[in-house]
Amino acid sequence: MTMATVPKAFNEPCLSYAPGTPERTAIESEVAHLEKTPIEIPCRIGGKAVRTGKLAEVRAPHRHSLLLGSVHRGGREEVELAITAAARAKDDWEALGLHGRAAIFLRAADLLAGRYRPVLNAATMLGQSKTVHQAEIDSACELIDFFRFNVAFAERLYADQPISPPGFWNRMEYRPLEGFVLAVTPFNFTSIAGNLPTAPAIMGNTVLWKPASSAVYSAHFIMNLLEEAGLPPGVVNMVTGSGRDVGDPALSHPDLAGVHFTGSTATFQGMWSTIGKNIARYRSYPRIVGETGGKDFIFVHASADVDALATAVTRGSFEYQGQKCSACSRVYVPDSLWPAVRDRLLGMVSEIRQGDTKDFRNFMGAVIDEGAYESISRYLEIAREGQACRVLAGGTGSKDVGWFIPPTVVEVSDPRHRLMAEEIFGPVVTIFPYREAAVDEALELCDRTSPYALTGAVFATDRVFIERASKVLRNAAGNFYINDKPTGAVVGQQPFGGARASGTNDKAGSILNLVRWVSARSIKETFVPPRSFPYPFMGAE
Repeated sequence: MTMATVPKAFNEPCLSYAPGTPERTAIESEVAHLEKTPIEIPCRIGGKAVRTGKLAEVRAPHRHSLLLGSVHRGGREEVELAITAAARAKDDWEALGLHGRAAIFLRAADLLAGRYRPVLNAATMLGQSKTVHQAEIDSACELIDFFRFNVAFAERLYADQPISPPGFWNRMEYRPLEGFVLAVTPFNFTSIAGNLPTAPAIMGNTVLWKPASSAVYSAHFIMNLLEEAGLPPGVVNMVTGSGRDVGDPALSHPDLAGVHFTGSTATFQGMWSTIGKNIARYRSYPRIVGETGGKDFIFVHASADVDALATAVTRGSFEYQGQKCSACSRVYVPDSLWPAVRDRLLGMVSEIRQGDTKDFRNFMGAVIDEGAYESISRYLEIAREGQACRVLAGGTGSKDVGWFIPPTVVEVSDPRHRLMAEEIFGPVVTIFPYREAAVDEALELCDRTSPYALTGAVFATDRVFIERASKVLRNAAGNFYINDKPTGAVVGQQPFGGARASGTNDKAGSILNLVRWVSARSIKETFVPPRSFPYPFMGAE
């Protein structure tokens, strides 16, 4: 028997897409091809395309006129088919063993690093309105990293074994969960859409995957990738449709073994409540793993580098239109530094181009759909009309061509204003200039104003302050950055997740997440068992 080990994981390098590069030529060609070729997106159950006939259009967020395809929406019947397919596939998938399963996902990583790279990047650019750079770091590099690192983490987990004293052999068996895992994925990261169903699958589980309705286009190509990589039928079953039509029957099924979720806090809390109400009907207690909202901050000290800070706020707030759970949404700046920061920041914002993602000069695209546009627009109205607010840039959207919200900078005089506390999930950053002498009070405000605790950053060159701020804000962010924007976590480098209203902090991109998808069994083997029951203490004097 060969004691095989998986290849050492490494982070996929990001390509530049600079003019004249091969990757730029390839992505431009693929975007042009997909624009001209609308597709049909079926459910994928048990390795088969399932067409329901309940069709919905898929259009580009930045260009209403661009029809990308149509999606067959599933419901209770398709959920039942998917759960049945998952049950049928489970024994063979588990029996394949880690290295057999690992080979499939390592192949998927290499396919994505090569031929599938322009395909999935172009789908993400068109379907989710990401620039080529945002698509590259997401749908190519991060998803490749998830495949490679999760395999390595799984092997490391399996290698964690108990001690065995003489005469005994103790071992730990890491079993997949009993039942199926429900993976519910968001629109904003193709990599998350690929990771949430496959992380449990690597550990031997079979999965019902419900992608976000606004990201079914890239989800379709993820399924193509996985099937070409050799994923057996029934291991990951994709059922498209509304949260109610797909989620309700899945959450009520007695074989529900776990939920892997990224999305809104309200949706996650609703799912948790439903699971609680159904708890007596399940075969086992479902594992619940969720990453939800954020109201991510940058806290600035008077010693901060103004240029570095302005760059971090611009990139952290406005890349991918602020539609990142980690996006910078509130900034605390000392009043002594605010004029210089304001001028530098507004100068950068004025240079931002926004429009169609196939124009590589654009830094921003459109927000994902009409619902997002209307929700963000309501916050813009609050900013324009509020007495405690001053809109310094942006402030008014346009929906004639696409769902465009401009980069918006708002200054507030009230640190507890709604714009400083509530998740907006759009390109809006709110700034509170605090009195420099009241820095400790401002730190407490930063910690307590919002219910979320996902990401945050501190900008300072004063090391004593950095240590103090890190301590005060210890529970305010699951991912904490020093002199860097609060976005851009890399698999294997900065495991991602937060607590409080931001989720269960099970750290995607680390071994901690994979632990949640196994149920451990301790096995003790005694080589020479005792053959009589008395103990030595029972002997006569």
